[in-house]
Order: sequence, then structure tokens, then C-alpha cells
Amino acid sequence: MTRFIKLLLILVISIQLSAQRASDSLDFAFCIAAPERDDLSRFLKFIDEELGPKGINTLILRIDWNYDFESYPNLSDDKPLTTSDVKKLVQVADKHDIKLIPQINLLGHQSWAETTYALLTEYPQFDETPHVDMPENYEWPNDDGLYCRSYCPLHPDVHKVVFALLDEIVAAFESEDFHAGMDEVFYLGDEQCPRCGGKDKAELFAGEVTRIRNHLALDSVRLWIWGDRLLDGDESGLGIWEASGNDTEDAIDRIPKDVVINDWHYNAAVPTPAHFAIKGFEVYSCFWNKPEIAKDHLEMMFMLKQTSPDPIKSRLKGAMQTVWSPAGTFLDGYYGESDNEGALAQAASFKAMLEWMGE
Repeated sequence: MTRFIKLLLILVISIQLSAQRASDSLDFAFCIAAPERDDLSRFLKFIDEELGPKGINTLILRIDWNYDFESYPNLSDDKPLTTSDVKKLVQVADKHDIKLIPQINLLGHQSWAETTYALLTEYPQFDETPHVDMPENYEWPNDDGLYCRSYCPLHPDVHKVVFALLDEIVAAFESEDFHAGMDEVFYLGDEQCPRCGGKDKAELFAGEVTRIRNHLALDSVRLWIWGDRLLDGDESGLGIWEASGNDTEDAIDRIPKDVVINDWHYNAAVPTPAHFAIKGFEVYSCFWNKPEIAKDHLEMMFMLKQTSPDPIKSRLKGAMQTVWSPAGTFLDGYYGESDNEGALAQAASFKAMLEWMGE
């Protein structure tokens, strides 16, 4: 075979692979805390000049209590985003055809370390573990420390509040999707809870996912959640953070298949998106603060999508950069205006994603 023919074959194969890559393109998502009001203008510019033009088509904003709620104003942060602020976010997202998804952490993450958040501060009766006190100078995990509290999913009054907040946020963002968080639920079915004690934890988790999903579906809104509680921490070797250590994993077979899963693994590109897709869920593979791991996730999802048959292929939706510092801190790192190591690492991961997308 002549050198010319070899080069021609390589060119043809490259064109075919490029066409296949285009036809099987991934969705690219970005998840971050909603900006504080002081950072709103910078964040709008970031969407307009960075996310949109560079191909990010899904933006998840973790709102939680950073909104001026009318239904329960006692749950709003100081100086929260207003409806007018949200409309500015909606407008710039629409300009770039970015799907804008608001998030409020439901069920778990009602506290962080020694800080209890608004829902359980204002309504302590909703706490799944009110009898557990926060010891001083504790290290997680241990037998006594409460890392992040949960609300009791069987409390008769909790959903009146939760669903009012959810409805208000979805309406403000004009969104067809809502993210409920639901990761790292360490406390569920507590033995001393008069409602949940002794009950199947997988059934409790699945019941709450389904309850939220069904409420959203009344307005044709789709539920997104993190996927860690649906994986077996022991069987997978992933441990209690990236997967369940408290027997919630069987919920994967008990929740509606139209729930979108965000499957996060921050130290390796674990091929669990294939597991979720085989189970019937649409799934995004999520990374955080290591550029090489970000590229591994992207390559993994691309190869899984290339090699999987339909309908599994169609369920492998894409990849997501997650940011766990405040929006303003991340922007400082992204634009080289800070030496904050956490912000710089997350910015480097995101830039690695953008580089891969542009290849």
C-alpha cells in the first residue's frame, strides 16, 4: 500500500470519526451556587461571554435560600436575589439557548458542619434527628458528629413548605427542570424518629424522590438529582460519600425513570453512568477540581456513547463541571484575579473542559 493511499485512508477515517463525534455530541453542563447580588453583573457577563459562546448548554444554579421568597420570606438569606435579578439570568440564558435549572437542596444538606440552614432553623420540628447535638471540634465521620442534617420526609407539614418554595423558584426561572440535590443523605430512617424509625431506608429515599417528582410533573417540570444515594458504596468500593453506606441504593429500582441523574466522582472517571443508563435513566457525568479528571470524564462519556447501543446511547447525555465555592470566588479564580487555590483548581478543571470541547 502506497504512502498516499495510507494517508488517504487516515483522512477518510478521521472525517468519519469527526462526523460521528458531531452526531453523537454530548451536552455540556455547568453547576454553581447562584451569585450574591453584588456579583450578579459579573456573573451575567460570564454567562454572556464565556458559557454561551463556548458551548455550555445547561446551567444549574444552586439557589437554596438565596432568593426573596414571597411564600416563606422567613427562609430567605440576607440580601437575596429578587425576581428582577432572576429575570436577568433567564434573559441571558435564553439569548444563548442555555437550559437554566434552579436547585434547592431537598431532604439532605439541611446543615453543614455546625451551621444549620434556614429550613430547620425556622422549623426545627422537621428535623429527622433533633435529638443529635453537634459536639465541639468533631471530625466526620464519627459516631456522634452530624455532618448534614436531613428533614423528615414523613413529617405531615414539611411538603407544604417545601413545595411552595419549589413552585415559586420554578415559576421565577420559567424552568422546565428543577434540581433537588438529594446527595449525601447520611441521616434517614433514624431509629428515634417517630415516623421513620425502623422503616426501609431505600423506600424512604425513593418515596421522597417520587413525591417531589410527582409534584413537579403536575406542571410538566422534570426532576434532576445527584446520583450517589443510588449506588452501593460497599459493592462498588466507592465508599459512603460517592455512594450509599446506609442502604438507600435499592431506591434505584423504585423511582421513576424520567428523573435525570447527575453522577459525580471527583477523583476518577468511574463508569457508573453506564449503570444508570442501563437502568433507564438519563445521566450526566460530573467532575470538580482536577483538569486531568475532567478530561477523563469527557472521554469516558464520549466513548460510552460511541460504543453503546440504542436506547442506552441516548441516555448518556453529557458531562458537567461542578463548582463548590461561591460564584464570586470562582469568577476571581477564572479571570486570574485571585490566588485562592480552590477557585484556581476549579477554574482549571473548567478550562480543561472547554479545551476538550474545542478539540
